[in-house]
Amino acid sequence: MTQELMERVVEHDNLNQAYRRVKANKGAPGVDGMTVDELRGWAAMHKEALLASLLDGTFQPQPVRGVQIPKPGGGVRQLGIPTVVDRLVQQAILQVLNPMLDPTFSASSFGFRPGRGAHDALRQARQYVSEGRLIVVDLDLEKFFDRVNHDILMSRLARRIGDKRLLRIIRRFLEAGMMQGGVCMDREEGTPQGGPLSPLLANLMLDELDKELEKRGHCFCRYADDCNIYVRTKKAGERVMASVSRLLEGRLKLKVNREKSAVAFIEGRKFLGHRLLRGGKLGIAPKALERLKDKVRKITRRNRGVKLSRVIEELNTFTMGWVTYFRHASAKGHLQRLDEWIREKLRCYRLKQCKRAKAIADFLRERGIKAAEAWELALSGKGWWRLSHTYQTHQAMDLKWWKDQGLQSCQAGILNYDPTETAGCDEHVRRCERGEP
Repeated sequence: MTQELMERVVEHDNLNQAYRRVKANKGAPGVDGMTVDELRGWAAMHKEALLASLLDGTFQPQPVRGVQIPKPGGGVRQLGIPTVVDRLVQQAILQVLNPMLDPTFSASSFGFRPGRGAHDALRQARQYVSEGRLIVVDLDLEKFFDRVNHDILMSRLARRIGDKRLLRIIRRFLEAGMMQGGVCMDREEGTPQGGPLSPLLANLMLDELDKELEKRGHCFCRYADDCNIYVRTKKAGERVMASVSRLLEGRLKLKVNREKSAVAFIEGRKFLGHRLLRGGKLGIAPKALERLKDKVRKITRRNRGVKLSRVIEELNTFTMGWVTYFRHASAKGHLQRLDEWIREKLRCYRLKQCKRAKAIADFLRERGIKAAEAWELALSGKGWWRLSHTYQTHQAMDLKWWKDQGLQSCQAGILNYDPTETAGCDEHVRRCERGEP
């Protein structure tokens, strides 16, 4: 019964599962400074008091610790880090509520849901495009997690559950202050990212949008606050944009970012880091490629002073994760040029490690370069980046050498990669470095 949900929250097995999840997720301490490793000891001493406060509805969360992180497109994203005790309680509540609420959500909602993910959303979007819906209504909600209206959210939640103790505690989590810069600020709206409950509450808030779009017969995909609606004509898209904006701003009190939202052909917009192409194919969004290259530049920064083997290890970890995410994209050309560019960055890094002309010449000679050619390069006076493009460096640090060093190819992670194809020459490197296609 929904009136007795708190008893299910405090069940021994549920709390143990919540503890294991919080422990596995690790995470930074909250305002009280308690770490995840200290939670077990705290729980052993205060378990009875914690259970009693949950069962009688008097549990009081502590303020969250405010942290701002830069967003890829500029600006900052506000995070709120609860204490580990509050994370434990939120996780225990989530494990009870999720099986109740998630099955009622739309089939076109994919974010933060068990058994669903970004690739499922992209698969459905590709299906809509392959059916001829080439116009996308791309909705961007301005600071969604910071603007969620508490009264509207709690009214939606109260329709689903009847345990008033649980409703009171969830409301307190929403209204818990935010400690930032030594000052605790009250919060009258928003469900800051950082707590286990926030994704579920966000999906509950936007479920009304989903149900309205389904009622109107629209084809759409929503991943958290990123919602794309697919239509056949631009005129229809403009009508949908106007009506859905009225719904979001009127009924849900959210704000549509007019500058970032648009009605456009699918090729001109991105969805979950991808570009949708006609026929239902996927490409990689230019901004996603630029963010990748920015990260590679940081890893291969020449003044890091770490071993080349460590740099390669870090690169492999990052690029293989990135390529796995984009594995369904048609991007062999991009990834071939990316492989070439990464090798050029590493050649530059390796030469810089030599520091002096003699060390450069000795390294090249060890790699089979003639003494005269090795000294010609070592004494040329060119900068490290220009040296990395020379014939001698390419011969000394060829594809086989990089394979022996353990460097993994980005192309190998793409589903349509043909291992019989050669990696090609590195003539595209200069254009890739300048950001040209």
